[in-house]
Amino acid sequence: MTKNTARVSYLLIALVVVLLDRWTKHLVAQRISLYSHIQVIPGFFQLTHTENTGAAFSLFADSNAHWKTAMLIVFSMIALIVVSVLLWKNHHAHVATGIGLSLIMGGALGNLWDRLARGRVVDFLLFYVKRYQWPVFNLADSAIVVGAGLLVLEILFHKSSAHQDSQPT
Repeated sequence: MTKNTARVSYLLIALVVVLLDRWTKHLVAQRISLYSHIQVIPGFFQLTHTENTGAAFSLFADSNAHWKTAMLIVFSMIALIVVSVLLWKNHHAHVATGIGLSLIMGGALGNLWDRLARGRVVDFLLFYVKRYQWPVFNLADSAIVVGAGLLVLEILFHKSSAHQDSQPT
């Protein structure tokens, strides 16, 4: 894969994440009233329309600090710059790294879009077992977590294989 082909592929992945994220949030906002839900798998999964003024998985959502949204926007922009630079330089690295960075970029852009347009992010995926539940999240959050997971796996397996290659036989 050439440098430019890899870069275009990674940008397309990020674009698909942004488009899917925008589409799913739009569907939820149009079809599910705020704080209402649709049971998908009883006792495990439901679609729940919430709006999050905090970070991913509702971190800082309870904070009333007036600077919170601005801080989250600035942090998202810095993360996007870092990811963009890493993606630009990643043309010869492992594919998992590029895909992971692309997923993070797409997710960050999706949530940044909401934050800039409305000051809050639409969340709607709720997984739970009995009274225990994961914070409500969205497709952008999922892309960020999966992308970060790919980077962690890449680091773990790349280092272990590099370490094995350097050992004398």
